Amino acid sequence: MCVGDSMTIGTAGDFTWRYRMWQHLKATYDGPYRIVGPRRALHDTLQDAPTSYAYGDPDFPEEARGHLAGWGEGWLHMAPLIGDAVRRHEADTLLVSLGLIDLGFYTNAEQTAENVRRFVTAAREAAPRVRAVLMPVIRNVRAADDAAFGAARERFNELLGKAVADLSTPGSPLLLASEPAGWEIESATFDGTHPSALGEHLLAAAFADAMHQGWGVGGRYAYGDGTRTVPGTADPGRP
Repeated sequence: MCVGDSMTIGTAGDFTWRYRMWQHLKATYDGPYRIVGPRRALHDTLQDAPTSYAYGDPDFPEEARGHLAGWGEGWLHMAPLIGDAVRRHEADTLLVSLGLIDLGFYTNAEQTAENVRRFVTAAREAAPRVRAVLMPVIRNVRAADDAAFGAARERFNELLGKAVADLSTPGSPLLLASEPAGWEIESATFDGTHPSALGEHLLAAAFADAMHQGWGVGGRYAYGDGTRTVPGTADPGRP
């Protein structure tokens, strides 16, 4: 189950990193799997609501579109929802990218880290052996231009790493993903925050490589025409 904010739900016309992850798993993972979640839609910016189903690839199958992501939602919002979502959809692996909204509008770094712990606790109450990959808050244009916000992002990422180390167990492991290799605001986003097509690949790659290195799931992430790869990887690409 992919869990996130506006960078994960995407907007009308986006492929989304969720789609890139589905392509990657389809190409590299032989085991049975399902992508699950209570939501299917993209965010429609004109209606300011999650009402669009206009994915960049209309052949993105309905059964692979499941997620728990929302525009303007963070750890604060997802902690109360994750238990029911895990229970109802029988999720055993969570790919989580949250925190930018929390730090920007709702909670400081310490409070946000406490909500991470609430989230993990609730997920484990629903599925004691659930595992998760947690993404640090990625630098965006506000973090680059606003020194106080940039410092809050760095502080939270430190606390996130500590939470992963404290909370991970052999029966319910947690991984801290690396910030996407090659993430440059100008090329990886289309507006200073939300991922461009390249950014979608870089986000998917960070999650995919964490799962491959930590749990042996799938292979290393690659894309392109056989000669290009995501920065920081060495595997041959694919369309």
